Amino acid sequence: MMKSSVKEMVESLRQHDARERFKDKSSSLLPSRSTSRAQMPSSRKSLPANFRNAIAPGGETKEKIDKDWRAGQILESAEKEGEVKRGEAEVMKVSTAQMSPAKNPHDLYNVDYLFREKHRVWCRFANGQWHLGKIQSTSGDIVCVMLSSTDEVISMDEIFPANPDILEGVEDLIQLSYLNEPSVLYNFRVRYSQDLIYSKAGPVLIAVNPFKNVQIYGKEFLSTYQNKALDAPHVYAVADAAYDEMMREEKNQSIIISGESGAGKTETAKYAMQYLEALGGGSFGVENEFLKTNCILEAFGNAKTLRNDNSSRFGKLMEIHFSAKGKICGAKLETFTLCQSRVVQLCNGERSYHVFYELCAGAPQILKERLKLKAASEYNYLNQSNCLTIDRINDAQKFHKLMKAFNIVQIPQEYQERAFALLAAVLWLGNVSFKVVDNENYVEVVADEAVTNVAMLMGCNAKDLMVVLSTCKLQAGRDCIAKRLTLRQATDMRDSLAKTIYASLFNWLVEQINISLEVGNSRTGRSISILDIYGFESYKNNSFEQFCINYANERLQQHFNRHLFKLEQEEYEGDGIDWTRVEFKDNQECLNLIEKKPIGLVSLLDEESKFPTATDTTFANKLNQHLRTNSCFKGERGQGFRVSHYAGEVVYDTNGFLEKNRDPLHVDLIQLLSSSKCQLLNQFSTKMQHKSLKSATSLDSMNQSVITKFKGQLFKLMKKLEDTTPHFIRCIKPNSKQLPGLYDENHVLQQLRSCGVLEIVRISRSGYPTRLTHQELAVRYGFILLATKFSQDPLSTSNAILKQYNLPPEMYQVGYRKIYLRTGLIGVLEERKKYVLCGILGLQKKFRGYQTREYYHNMMNAAKIFQSYIRGENARRNYIVVERSAIVSPAITEEFDAAIHLQYMVRKWLARKHLNNMQQKKKSCNEKKIPRRKLRMRDSEDKDPLLEQFQDQPWDLADLQSRVQKVEAAIMQKEDENTAFQEELQRFEERWLEHEIKMKSMEETWQKHMSSMQMSLTAACKVLALNKTASPGNDSEDTMSFGTSTKEPKGSWSDANNLSTEFDQRSVIINEDAKSFVEVEFGPESISNRSQHAEELKTLKLRFEKWKKDYKARLSETKATLRLNGVEGRHRKWWCKKSF
Repeated sequence: MMKSSVKEMVESLRQHDARERFKDKSSSLLPSRSTSRAQMPSSRKSLPANFRNAIAPGGETKEKIDKDWRAGQILESAEKEGEVKRGEAEVMKVSTAQMSPAKNPHDLYNVDYLFREKHRVWCRFANGQWHLGKIQSTSGDIVCVMLSSTDEVISMDEIFPANPDILEGVEDLIQLSYLNEPSVLYNFRVRYSQDLIYSKAGPVLIAVNPFKNVQIYGKEFLSTYQNKALDAPHVYAVADAAYDEMMREEKNQSIIISGESGAGKTETAKYAMQYLEALGGGSFGVENEFLKTNCILEAFGNAKTLRNDNSSRFGKLMEIHFSAKGKICGAKLETFTLCQSRVVQLCNGERSYHVFYELCAGAPQILKERLKLKAASEYNYLNQSNCLTIDRINDAQKFHKLMKAFNIVQIPQEYQERAFALLAAVLWLGNVSFKVVDNENYVEVVADEAVTNVAMLMGCNAKDLMVVLSTCKLQAGRDCIAKRLTLRQATDMRDSLAKTIYASLFNWLVEQINISLEVGNSRTGRSISILDIYGFESYKNNSFEQFCINYANERLQQHFNRHLFKLEQEEYEGDGIDWTRVEFKDNQECLNLIEKKPIGLVSLLDEESKFPTATDTTFANKLNQHLRTNSCFKGERGQGFRVSHYAGEVVYDTNGFLEKNRDPLHVDLIQLLSSSKCQLLNQFSTKMQHKSLKSATSLDSMNQSVITKFKGQLFKLMKKLEDTTPHFIRCIKPNSKQLPGLYDENHVLQQLRSCGVLEIVRISRSGYPTRLTHQELAVRYGFILLATKFSQDPLSTSNAILKQYNLPPEMYQVGYRKIYLRTGLIGVLEERKKYVLCGILGLQKKFRGYQTREYYHNMMNAAKIFQSYIRGENARRNYIVVERSAIVSPAITEEFDAAIHLQYMVRKWLARKHLNNMQQKKKSCNEKKIPRRKLRMRDSEDKDPLLEQFQDQPWDLADLQSRVQKVEAAIMQKEDENTAFQEELQRFEERWLEHEIKMKSMEETWQKHMSSMQMSLTAACKVLALNKTASPGNDSEDTMSFGTSTKEPKGSWSDANNLSTEFDQRSVIINEDAKSFVEVEFGPESISNRSQHAEELKTLKLRFEKWKKDYKARLSETKATLRLNGVEGRHRKWWCKKSF
């Protein structure tokens, strides 16, 4: 299997070398780079001579043509044998080289070949557009090409071969058969139309900004790339490769993201950090924090420009540290040169930093009142560009996200409010105005709302602020003189204060972020650095800021060239391998123009900045005087100059160069900040005072200029990147309008030329990407050698490894120090290593299994022997005990039999006793219910014969014992039933007692009522009797008293007597009924009649209540009758007494 794979690799390599051998004219990476032509090693085989060589300066010899023809015959035979895949064989019919622009004797022959084979070609027209067609005919240097709709006559120099359909939209440009500009552009366009924004150019990832959300991110894709289930080009794949190499090689890595402004560098950096956070997330808790730092840095360091709505106006290097287990344990953020001038000066259509607009739009009302905030349109620093909003961006929502990010990064609420107060102070500083007070244009500060708010927010005195903004102090000997400022000077002083506050606040935020992300004790030195820096810029009016940005990009391009071109080729040549150098455009001359001393552009700028009388015009004249001999420099009329950068020419305007390079910060401003009550401003002034100040003139400045500081930071960054293994990502901006789906070929081509994509592919296709020292190869693969061939010499060992498996010489080269391997060969060695390791592990597994089984059997046999001894000893001891217990005397036997007989008799007696007790209990039951009593008598009659039979029948001992057990069980069952009956009877008795108590209480109540009524009747009878006896003798008195005689009320007396008699009778009846209920005793036979007695009791009660009510009514009527018919006088009426 390994040999077949090697054979396929060799065949594909030969085909590849043959394709590279005959390059077309577009083998030059850029049309403007006629020197960028590469030659492949002469030892490699080439394709037939049907194609012209792009590198050959003239015609080829017959010997070379014959050699190429033989190589073609080899390929044709390989196709016939089926060793080349069908699709690739079709591709190999045509040379993969590009047509040479040079006049070549074989040019016409090549065109004839393309015409004969009906291959497609790319045609370039005068407007620079590329069209796809087929050659119809040729006439000298003129070719007739059939396009989709018409036929066009085009010069042969404007024709380039096109790739077959099978290679449209390939992931890696190395796979293209024809490597030329139109083929590369077309490949990117095909992938871009399918939302495949990532492609590879050898080791470099190309990312095309889609300007829309593309569904190729998220948890699903994260897990896919973590599990190595997908190998498509992606930023996740680059981050994963950096992580794996860091863990494997234990060397720091770097991911360098570059591209022009608006190409998507910031978003790409976010996704790279997102993948590392998912890959190295652990228990340290900082992985989420460094992701949220992007929100803070974007708000304070990004702004809208003419080419990008979210342009980074500073450079940042995020250094992510990992523990020994590969988990994130901390991070460190490093920034480079924030663009301060954007705070105070904007071009039309641009915005200042996002945080100003987010604060004005999203701050709570309480915070707005506290900071005296207004709408963004009210501030001069923001409204000067006539651009306050960005399409599809909600500044209020961004502010809420910023607040959440502050909390996650653990910045205290108090410091957050102080930071917002300083932002508001910067905005109000822009509204501070001046008025001219004399003819010399000297000014004073207008004491208005702006000055008051600035003083309040800064925590300083308003008068001191006005003095600092309108005057400056000069040291004259021992005296200090205050000099008034002109309008221009005062405006510069105000703007300088605003820029200083904002820049210091930005640096303070970076310090707070680093404190939050600080690496702990688990730091191991392993780290992955992600560089996101401002991209190359070229506008109509380019100033000092664009110069610094393009200088930084020039340095990054040099680093890119150094690793992908210079170092690799220098290593090949230095190690003595067969290699033909690949030409590329080096930007060292442009860097010399900028950095060279003493007449470099930076040196001249610093020199001119030191002269107080120097102007931007004198600086431009000095540049023309000293740098006009440099090919990358060209002077312009007026104050301009032109620099040829790697990405193209840029025209700079020197207006403002000197002032921005000096960046003056007056001592008066530092003293004002130190006297402030704001704690942050005091911290800022303390740091400024630690730096040395020069007071030679009124424009006091720091020791170093801005460009010198920037250069130092840039060199420090480059040194840090040199100590890491770089991984490059090139971001491409498809169009300048920032619209999705729009692919501008000229714009893309300019960026591809600037980053040298075709040269990268050229080197990757012809180079040796895998290289190992002889010592590393011997240590890693030496064990796969046979013992007889093993040598202690690393060089001999590495050669023996490669020869043992008959690897073709085309697949590798042996250098003085290293072994250089083609793409894929390391996989073959790893596969063989894995095969040998699997065999070794299998052998070790079998041997360890044999050892374990032997040990197990030995331990098992020993355990069995030991257990046999233990069991024998236990058996002997048990036998002795049993033997002794078996020897028993006759006396003991007799005693044992007697005990058994005694137990038998006792159990029988107990059974009879229990039976008699049961019979007595049953006889004691209530005899009122005849059926139950007869049933018990019948049961007793049935049991007596059984008992007699049991007593008279002779039983043997065993049968008797079994019967006794059955009887005992029956008795126990009966006892359980009796217990249940007794418990139920007890419950009934308790309830009966309750009813009895109630009856007694009712009886007592009735007795009371009866006695009371009886007393009333007795008293009534006595009164009536007295009245009856006294009436004959008192007639005269009554007549005299009332004047009339009174008749005796006979009906009334008879009614009273009837009531008395009825009362006596009813009393007797009720007493008898109550006694009958009290005398009733409830037994077992009365349980079923209990509810009936309760109903009778209720009926008796209701009947009594009804009679009582009726009796009271009739008694009341009788009383009323007697009262009407009775004689009133000296006698007291009987019914006046209380009867109840």
